[in-house]
Amino acid sequence: MFKFTGQGSTTTCDGVTRRDFLQAGTLGALGFSLPMLNALRAHGAVDKSKDERACIMIFNLGAPSQIDTWDPKPDAPREVRGPFKTIRTNNPDIQLTEIFPHMAKLADKFSLVRSVYHTAAAVHDTGHQMMQTGRLFTGGIITPHAGCALEFLKGRRTEMPAHVILPEPMGPTGGNLPHGQDAGYLGKTYDPFVLNADPSNKDFKVPDLLPPSEISEVRLQRRRELRQVVEQAVKNFEASEAAKLMDTNFADAYRLMTSTAAREAFALEKEPQSVRERYGMNRFGQCCLLARRLVERGVRFVTVNTFITVFNEITWDIHGSKPFTSIEGMRDLVAPMYDQGYSALIEDLAQRGMLENTMVCNLAEFGRTPKVNPAGGRDHWPGVWTCGFAGGGVKGGRVVGKSDDIGAYPAEHPYAPANIVATIFESLGIDLETELPGPQGRPMPIIDRGFGPIKELF
Repeated sequence: MFKFTGQGSTTTCDGVTRRDFLQAGTLGALGFSLPMLNALRAHGAVDKSKDERACIMIFNLGAPSQIDTWDPKPDAPREVRGPFKTIRTNNPDIQLTEIFPHMAKLADKFSLVRSVYHTAAAVHDTGHQMMQTGRLFTGGIITPHAGCALEFLKGRRTEMPAHVILPEPMGPTGGNLPHGQDAGYLGKTYDPFVLNADPSNKDFKVPDLLPPSEISEVRLQRRRELRQVVEQAVKNFEASEAAKLMDTNFADAYRLMTSTAAREAFALEKEPQSVRERYGMNRFGQCCLLARRLVERGVRFVTVNTFITVFNEITWDIHGSKPFTSIEGMRDLVAPMYDQGYSALIEDLAQRGMLENTMVCNLAEFGRTPKVNPAGGRDHWPGVWTCGFAGGGVKGGRVVGKSDDIGAYPAEHPYAPANIVATIFESLGIDLETELPGPQGRPMPIIDRGFGPIKELF
């Protein structure tokens, strides 16, 4: 996985401080060949008429309460409906709670799916896997993130990477399982580029976008040593198709490091201060702005992690007691930040004429319990929750599916995580009959048979 780290030190949610570096990740041999890849691209796996489409996946790590956000139950008992009132929107078909006043003014531009569910364990990590790849990982098989599958099938549009994760990959969320934010069985060549930095920092830069002459001798020596190990372990690797792809990967990294366009894409300081403030001068808001800049410059897929972990920081994980968040913490800190950043992104894309070709989806790993718990929060609940879609061919102002009277289970049109991922692929022009080269080259359907896109959105 290629990583860019901003100037100065950054501290992860588990307390580890990282120094600036560009990590051209450890690359393994691939389980497929260039001819196989070219054959896939040549046989209708992609719809070229949708080649300009991009996706910004906002992943609400921690899982918002459906009842306190996008699926209010004003007529339910107090212990179900919670403390928030509903708010009028600019679309009579959509009700939101009062914690989203900016989104209420844009309800004609996004649509909601209020009947998403899964039946796996109510663990953050399993939901992360399913909602980003379409599958629960079993038998040691790690399915690629939707953005990685897109890069495999469509390649890069420009010298920019096809898939970028902001601000950093998901961290610990309790299950100690893979989160589904890499290329899995497709191999590390198709891992996303990761910016390990907070773009809201006053001195935010991407200083490692520099020519190799400015990389330290120590770093170069480590790279030489790694290559020697690989050469000793795999005698014939240099002559293989995998080696050619590996060389291509390093060449891509070099071009990115020396690219004026790449430096320009990450140069948030070139945005008017009024625009930056409209998004919110916080990590999430500036990630949304950076996502717009990246898509504008040819990146096909951007994943924005609203939060990195659920421990000891204010997130959507509103169990009500420490180290988690209270409903009041969601109301006072999380919701205003999200409301501002999301609405600014949708407005900005619409005003620039980019929304039609940019799907923005706001996803989560599950919902929250229908009843408020004794601590004043809500616990994990995969029985039903809400996802949102805007742009990328999606028609705004629609509500698809319905939860029951207390927001516990789907009442109409239940949709699984695979349907959500299939909907993203539909927008991006990916044929759902496509098979990817899985472990040991075995064909793997990009989505399990029987799961299609949510047609009512288009």
